[in-house]
Amino acid sequence: MKKTRYIVQAALIAAIYTVLTVYLAPLSYGGQQFRVSEALTVLPSLFPAAIPGLFLGCILSNTFSFMGLADMVFGSLATLISAYLTYRLSRAVRDDNTVLKLILIPMPPVVINTFVIGAMLRLIAEIPFPAAATGVFIGQFGACYVLGCPLYLLLKRLSKTDI
Repeated sequence: MKKTRYIVQAALIAAIYTVLTVYLAPLSYGGQQFRVSEALTVLPSLFPAAIPGLFLGCILSNTFSFMGLADMVFGSLATLISAYLTYRLSRAVRDDNTVLKLILIPMPPVVINTFVIGAMLRLIAEIPFPAAATGVFIGQFGACYVLGCPLYLLLKRLSKTDI
């Protein structure tokens, strides 16, 4: 039963990430991107199945990226590493320290994507790295902190009712 639940959670997260990214494509791809789906990067702190789910969702989403194979490989690996670090950070902080969790949990995808996607935009789209990294940082910060933190709080509260 646990394995089935894990697989279903991972698949659902992958599907939601992909649908949000592709449906909102004008916002999701490019030098100035705001992937609403990146709000889901807080999920590994609550559901370990989110690690493979986010990775798979990112691979599927990046098949539509103008950066092609590079985004499928490096962008998706950045998401996988971020998801794992989010999971590890959430385990390192006590559950009753919500403020610290809200500061740390969204940090890996913001920092890692700022540099990885910023570098890819520099190499592929020839956008100067400071401009590319700044654009990615702003989009990631908005998605992960502004949207992701309220999502984390909502799901944490709902999980106490065992949904």
